[in-house]
Amino acid sequence: MEKRIGTILIVISDREVVAKVNQLLSESALLILARQGLPMREYGLHFISLIIEGTTDDISALTGKLGRIAGVEAKSQLAKIKIV
Repeated sequence: MEKRIGTILIVISDREVVAKVNQLLSESALLILARQGLPMREYGLHFISLIIEGTTDDISALTGKLGRIAGVEAKSQLAKIKIV
């Protein structure tokens, strides 16, 4: 199946859901090539950026699951390059 490389940006505005987000990311570890986090405590926000590789279905599923968590926003951006 064809794979894509891209990014997912996660913005967490409710600190209580951080464990839920981390659990979901752990379950999706095979998709994640790199992860970087930036807490912005003065604004009550936490940013996580992911570099990902996977099928569009797998990436969309992860982004959707993240976005359904209250207090979390998630957006993905995929490169046009396809990996066979």
